[in-house]
Formats: sequence, structure tokens, C-alpha cells
Amino acid sequence: MNGQIECLVCKIGGSIIEGVNPSIIQDLKVLRAQGTKIVLVHGGGDQVTEYAEKLGKKQKFVTSPEGIKSRYTDKETAEIFTMVMSGLLAKKIVRILLSNGINSISLSGLDGGLLSAERKQRLVIIDERGRKVAIEGGYTGKITNVNVGLLSSLFELSLLPVVSPIAVEAGNWNLLNIDGDRACSHIAGALKADVSLYLTDTEGLILNDQVVRRMSTDEAKGALASIGPGMDKKVIASIEAVEMGAGKSVIASGMKENPIQNALAGIGTVISN
Repeated sequence: MNGQIECLVCKIGGSIIEGVNPSIIQDLKVLRAQGTKIVLVHGGGDQVTEYAEKLGKKQKFVTSPEGIKSRYTDKETAEIFTMVMSGLLAKKIVRILLSNGINSISLSGLDGGLLSAERKQRLVIIDERGRKVAIEGGYTGKITNVNVGLLSSLFELSLLPVVSPIAVEAGNWNLLNIDGDRACSHIAGALKADVSLYLTDTEGLILNDQVVRRMSTDEAKGALASIGPGMDKKVIASIEAVEMGAGKSVIASGMKENPIQNALAGIGTVISN
């Protein structure tokens, strides 16, 4: 790995085993032995959809005018989202980490007021006829604050925080669904992390059939219109992380051997100033 990394915030999928190379455990151990402070943010949208539909709650997805697809979260969906993310998935990840000698703790954004957010009152979406319409915002939020002191206390205890993408609405205390990539970017920015890392199922951002190795934040903004669904969220989060104070963002494959080590060596797409 290139140089000493003091702080790393890494976004993984819904399971640290399914879809992520198991050698990520070795990467985490090596970094922790070097004194790196690490936060793992996990997703799990597919698992939320699976369990919601088992419970008879059909999931609705909406598309923004910019083409970004997201889950529409009403109150019942917010409760199922919390149950699956902070209950099942977070505990599975912690169990795997603990069984491999990595002392960890799972947190939602609610716990200790880790992530505060402003509830979105209205959402502008594209309807079935291709028109822009405004709908009630539901239980989704935009992050407004990260409790850095809480994370610092956990680092002092040599704990690795595993964060679920759920925030608390400041003042009203509602549970809000927040995007996992954006949770990663805000935590990385607040901690002034050296690296904000997004592990995915591709080698990085692919444009014109080639992996883009390096981009400035301005170049990344200019390319957004050409980037497909899913990857667009990671690029937006990558830009945000750098603009909020992270040293750089990396989008890289989680499927390869030693995925974090490879990403820190620049094998992926690096977005920086």
C-alpha cells in the first residue's frame, strides 16, 4: 500500500462476503495494524427489497430528472429498511469481522446521533409519461451532520465502526433512509479521511469502454451526464467527499483479491482535486 493511510472510509455492499472478495479481511487487518482508522459503511438495497416483498410490502422506485433511480420510502418501508439494514445485515458483518479477530461495532445513524439529516419534503421525479412531477418526500433525508466525536471515541477503543445508511431527522426523530454512498462521502468528509473508497462490481468508472484511472472533481462533474445508473451515485458521492475534505475518492472493484490494497495502489478510478 502506498504510504501511511491515517483514515479510510469504505463503502461495501450488503454483505462483506457476498460480492466482496474475502481477502478484504486481510486488508483490514493490515491497515489496522498500521494504525489506520477505518469506518465501513454498508449497503443492502437488494436485501431490503427481498425482505420487504416477503412481508407483502411491494417496493416502489422513482427516477429523478437527472436519471438517478432511488427507493421511494414511506413510513412502513423506512421501518423495514431499518430492520434489515441495522438488524440483519449489520450484525452479519460484525459477526464476520469479530470471528476474524477484528473488534467492531454496528451503528445506524440514529445511534449516538451519528448521522443527522433533513427530511426531504418534496421529491421531483419523472412519471410514467416522462413528465416532471412533485411528490411527497416520504422518509428519505439529506445528511446535515456527522457526530465525529462518537467515531473518535470508538477509534480510541480500537473498534471498527460498521455504519448502516439510516439517519435521524433532527428535531422530529424520524428514521430516514439515506443513500449508502452519500453516507460514506459525508463521513469521509467530516473525518477529513485520506481516502473515501467505494467498492463495486466493476474495475472503476468506465467511459468509452475504458476504465478512467484519474479524474479531477470538475472532470467528474462534466462526465455525469454520460454515466449510467448506479455508478452515477458513486461518482456524485466521490465528488462530495473530496469537496467536503477527504484527500481523494476511489471507485474500485470489490471482487478482486485484496480489494482495498489494490484500490489504495490506484487500481480503479481516483477522483481528487
